[in-house]
Amino acid sequence: MGTLAIRGGRVIDPSQGIDVVADLFLRDGVVAGVGPQAAGKGRADDSIDATGMIVAPGLVDMHVHLREPGREEDETIETGTASAVAGGFTSVACIPNTEPPIDTQGIVEFIHQKAARADACNVFVVGCVSRNREGKELADIGQLVEAGAVAFTDDGAPVYDAELMRRALEYCRMFDKPILAHEEVLELSRGGVMHEGLVSLVLGLGGMPAAAEDVMIGRDVALAEVTGGRLHVMHLSTAGGVELVRAAKARGIRVTAEACPHHFTLTDECLRSFDSNFKMSPPLRTAADVEAILGGIVDGTIDCIATDHAPHALEKKMLELDRAPFGIVGLETALGVSATRLVASGRIGWPRLIEAMSTLPARILGIERGTLSPGAVADVTLIDPAMEWQVDAASFRSKSANTPFDRWTLRGRAVATIVGGRVKYRLASNA
Repeated sequence: MGTLAIRGGRVIDPSQGIDVVADLFLRDGVVAGVGPQAAGKGRADDSIDATGMIVAPGLVDMHVHLREPGREEDETIETGTASAVAGGFTSVACIPNTEPPIDTQGIVEFIHQKAARADACNVFVVGCVSRNREGKELADIGQLVEAGAVAFTDDGAPVYDAELMRRALEYCRMFDKPILAHEEVLELSRGGVMHEGLVSLVLGLGGMPAAAEDVMIGRDVALAEVTGGRLHVMHLSTAGGVELVRAAKARGIRVTAEACPHHFTLTDECLRSFDSNFKMSPPLRTAADVEAILGGIVDGTIDCIATDHAPHALEKKMLELDRAPFGIVGLETALGVSATRLVASGRIGWPRLIEAMSTLPARILGIERGTLSPGAVADVTLIDPAMEWQVDAASFRSKSANTPFDRWTLRGRAVATIVGGRVKYRLASNA
């Protein structure tokens, strides 16, 4: 494979505390190191001029719906991973609410084979907590770990039975695997289309109260404390949830959390348009909730940023608002939205954003990614922090285009994505 030199960029690696303008050298698919001492003998076989760019560990998205098997009209592993590298992601973790769900070794192996054939980014598999995601009995967690599952969730629905959740946390603790929890009390949110509040009242739409999320977070935090298991709160959206996670961390409970770009950028006011691209679960909430999510990212209560990439075919999202499915795509906009909302606004710097989008999600999943340390797999994302660009949903590599950010002007974009030392995506100069 030879040596690739990435020259003159701002190398940021939170895993090593590195933030320096230097050359990065990749050799035979692994990181050789930063600086002239890593160059080795002889000249590089190839080089990339990264002047003015940020050179970061490859971005990691720990919450992606690739839809395959079963819903290939929305997305496939091939199109989803192509979308990922276009967004700067070198690794994604796929969520198991497929048809059939990912609850057997055979389906894990199927996904690995499909990902290898697509040959775009790394695909790590998240297995089901319960058989068939029915919430009645535990899936064969040990066998799924043996097949390569890195975490467990029934996302799309909560693990509703408290005893099942307790046993799942205890069992996964033996393998040091996290439970990724969709936090929702269904009796409180059933029939809801959007956040329950003044806007839903004015619009006459069924509401999903913040309490539906907060109550379940409280339950699962208590179970994590009792069991010593690892709880990861998915797509955190409420001010109350942020406080619950903050308090749990202060007590030493093994809790981590993620937020999605739409939940710290948009509010329930967007639903006044009746545009189903603003319909998601958990729903867009109030400006106060958005501010709390932003505060949680700044102070580290919220560890990482994930997309909850949820593609849906156009004809599904064109249904009436109460019938259209929840969810939006996010892989190709997440970096730009996050950089614009968080970095360009001055709330955080690039090192914290890269930590939240690379180092910490890799650490939570226990995968050997999110670092540029010597000997690490050569997954690298090159980012132009000053590039202003306009989102064009029609040009997405994803099979679906259900985004609320179409035509937004963003600042900051991935210009090259390197996976295992090979350039898998490079932004065209006229993009």
